[in-house]
Amino acid sequence: MTQASELDEFQPTTKSLKPTVFWRIAEDIPDNLNWLLIAVSVVVPLTVWWLASNYADVNPKFLPSPQDVTVAFQRLWEKGFVTQDILASFGRVAVGFTLAAIVSVPLGISMGAFASIRAMMEPIIGILRYMPAPAFIPLLIIYLGLNEEPKIALIFIGTVFYNTLMIMDAVKFVPKDLIETTYTLGGNRWQVLRSVIMPYVIPNIIDTFRINVAASWNLVVIAELVAAEEGLGKRILLAQRFFKTDEIFACLIMLGVIGFALDLVFRWVLRISCKWAFD
Repeated sequence: MTQASELDEFQPTTKSLKPTVFWRIAEDIPDNLNWLLIAVSVVVPLTVWWLASNYADVNPKFLPSPQDVTVAFQRLWEKGFVTQDILASFGRVAVGFTLAAIVSVPLGISMGAFASIRAMMEPIIGILRYMPAPAFIPLLIIYLGLNEEPKIALIFIGTVFYNTLMIMDAVKFVPKDLIETTYTLGGNRWQVLRSVIMPYVIPNIIDTFRINVAASWNLVVIAELVAAEEGLGKRILLAQRFFKTDEIFACLIMLGVIGFALDLVFRWVLRISCKWAFD
């Protein structure tokens, strides 16, 4: 067999291994396929849930149907609980997460830029990060009482350390060539921080917030299980006491939708404020 014929036989195999649009690595997919896959990711689980709750002979007290959950949501809405609980939970997350951001941004940048500060702060922050935030609840109640302060403090504790370490890591990856070039051009330490490091890590900071706001949103439910008058976590606890699983499902869906909306907001802010990061 000649070399040319061997190549001819190998050619179809090579073509068959060509990646499809679906399996391309690190490349965008067409918009129509993107929206189709998004629709599938929502429709398929809802369909499975509807079939299981209506045709799998499952007790509706354990698995309410989508119709039952919709009725429960309407019932909570008519009583005014939906708006009241969402505003209460969102307010606690907003305050706790904002306080964590105010502390973590300068601390994380300082730890990433200065090895001395990193050596002084990283061990203790690393230890605190592995202490589960809910474990602080008894102390927070003792120190701060039963009002809003311990709930906000719990969200702060559960967020600030992760924010700090992730921002620190982002600063550590700033190319040293940029820093050295700034010094060569006559820049000082403050100009390096303000004109080189800050612009470079802003996209990472926003992305860090996008990731860790999920932790804050999860912790608010735990915080509201302890002596809260309102909030989605409190509503779930009340529904559990009276075995209203349809209301539990309704609150869980609201938590998921609001959390996903927060994620989309951070992605939008990232694209609007840091366009250079996507060029």
